[in-house]
Amino acid sequence: MLQMSRRQFLKVSASTLAGSSLALMGFSPDSALAEVRQYKLTRTTETRNTCPYCSVGCGILMYGLGDGAKNAQPSIIHIEGDPDHPVNRGTLCPKGSSLIDFIHSPSRLLYPEHRAAGSNEWRRISWDEALDRIAQLMKEDRDANFVAKTDDGKTVNRWLTTGMLAASAGSNEVGYLTHKVARSMGLLAFDNQARV
Repeated sequence: MLQMSRRQFLKVSASTLAGSSLALMGFSPDSALAEVRQYKLTRTTETRNTCPYCSVGCGILMYGLGDGAKNAQPSIIHIEGDPDHPVNRGTLCPKGSSLIDFIHSPSRLLYPEHRAAGSNEWRRISWDEALDRIAQLMKEDRDANFVAKTDDGKTVNRWLTTGMLAASAGSNEVGYLTHKVARSMGLLAFDNQARV
């Protein structure tokens, strides 16, 4: 229990009253009291995307800093579920919630690489070089292994030595177009990651 004399009580009360009166008249430390914390996403750019992990295709909102100026390095600082997305309506699973760690991981592969046959070293190549190489190898394989007719003369137009695994997070329209492209080349081994 606090022991206080009448005189001590009056001194404490008078000093408290004087301090609060001075604060009301504007003699308070305004820099300490008037500081408003800035919302962390105020200066960011919002980008809608799809979570890359599974076949559900949840919508995400990514917030990045960096305005594209010459010396500004853009960086994603926050990721959350998209509340307007019809699949997840703003929710994310633990893997989707940890996408920021996936993006900033030091072991994340950012560029295509190629390892020549017999070599034990990976060489960084450009996206154009990688796509041209894939297209060239597909054409060579299709030209060498395309089956137009069976032995008894039936037209089949199939390519059996290459398969395709499509992405699962696309829309029905993207899936339809992917299916048409794969079948137009004669691919029979065609599946979607949603079933894996």
